[in-house]
Amino acid sequence: MPIIKKLTNIVGAENVSNDPNLLLSYSRDTSFNAAGVPQYLVKPKNTEEVQQIIKLANELRIPVTPCSSGVHFYGSAIPKLGGIVMDLRRMNKILEFDLCNKMVRVEPGVTWGQLQVEMAKNKMMALNPLLPHPLKSVLTSHLEREPMIIPKFEYATPMVTLEIVLPDGEVMRSGSACVPGFPDKSYAEGVNPGGPGNMSYQWYLQGAQGTMGVATWAKVKVAPRPTVDKTFIIPFKNLQDAVPLIYNVQKRMIGEECLVLNNTDLAAILADKWPADFYSLKKGLAPWTVILVLGGGWRRPEEKIEYEEDGLRAAAAELHIPDLPTSLRGRAGIERELPGRLRTAWPENKTYWKFAAKGASLDIFFHTTLNKAAEFTEVVALEAAKGDYLAEDIGFYVQPLEYGRACHFECNLSYNPDSAEDVAKMRQLYVNIAEAALDKGAFFTRPYGAVADLVYDRAASYTMALKKVKNLLDPKNIMAPGKLCF
Repeated sequence: MPIIKKLTNIVGAENVSNDPNLLLSYSRDTSFNAAGVPQYLVKPKNTEEVQQIIKLANELRIPVTPCSSGVHFYGSAIPKLGGIVMDLRRMNKILEFDLCNKMVRVEPGVTWGQLQVEMAKNKMMALNPLLPHPLKSVLTSHLEREPMIIPKFEYATPMVTLEIVLPDGEVMRSGSACVPGFPDKSYAEGVNPGGPGNMSYQWYLQGAQGTMGVATWAKVKVAPRPTVDKTFIIPFKNLQDAVPLIYNVQKRMIGEECLVLNNTDLAAILADKWPADFYSLKKGLAPWTVILVLGGGWRRPEEKIEYEEDGLRAAAAELHIPDLPTSLRGRAGIERELPGRLRTAWPENKTYWKFAAKGASLDIFFHTTLNKAAEFTEVVALEAAKGDYLAEDIGFYVQPLEYGRACHFECNLSYNPDSAEDVAKMRQLYVNIAEAALDKGAFFTRPYGAVADLVYDRAASYTMALKKVKNLLDPKNIMAPGKLCF
């Protein structure tokens, strides 16, 4: 029986395709990763269909590459060696609002644009990265370990439990979700991130780019939506001057959202009309800005904000910082808008902020410590200058993690994707910046494409251990082959 017929028997004719034009749309994304054209597209609607597809792929030794977002940035959903691309967007249900335990259970097709609207109806908010694309899958963001913009320790690992279809087609659930009867007849509620045993098995899937299995749902942490906010927009001439304040604020556990942006990224986020708004805003902004939101919850919110503001002012006084602005010149009222913007996806009817300048963005990101972040801005600027890219056009975003224990460091370089010259230049710059950052001590927790090759070449023992795990879970190497070091 032809493969297309076997797939049709699993999901129905309307959810299978081998149309060349449609398959081509899955062959590449906004990254520089090489295209890979699948032979078949299949759209399952539930876990059972995912199982059957993977079992069929094992039987026929055909690669399977899962994807769940309407937009992709880093090449993780490109079917590098062809085969079957498994589009999970039909699985787009919010399965459970567990508000008592401050969690929500979502399928892979649930997007940030979808989830945050539903959470707001319940006076809650999902823990989200910085202004995610509205078509980006929530589950994908958590699997990819994207940093959340509230740097509290209790939010450091927001994915709690999940259901996994392993590369042999068997289903496993992590944590207390593995107990019999979950979720309908179990009181466990899936709240324990450990287990089976003493291992958090979702770690195998995080950062694995679909090479270790397919997550069909996940239970993730959410938080009460503050009823009152006070936003501080604190300017600095250089990043190094901002770091002591962040350390001082975070060790006191003050505030909700806390992040640092340079004037390029902040202007891109705030601009309404391009290019006039962008350039006028950028000209009036400080080189660096710390954004800190104090949020008061459902009970006595004003009192909470009052004592947190006292702590913030004490932290600033220790560093002789005289002024803590709560507004932004040229953007009246933005301090009232920012909390809401930060707690939702980027608007669907507006060009994504990273693409607005030139049509595409080269993003390079890694972990380091806050006190080294300024050194990495110099590393990036130096490599950019060598590659004939203007330093003033580089966007920088620094996200404290776990009360400032470390930080997510990100540089955003806009370019024209329709210019062959621009693309060639940025492709080389991507490698050059990554190499220079690695030499400086950057820790790439999510390596993609050429950066993955650089990282795994420098970590021989770690690479060998990963390959052993991959061989145990996926001996036929059918899950997203050609990615990472597999």
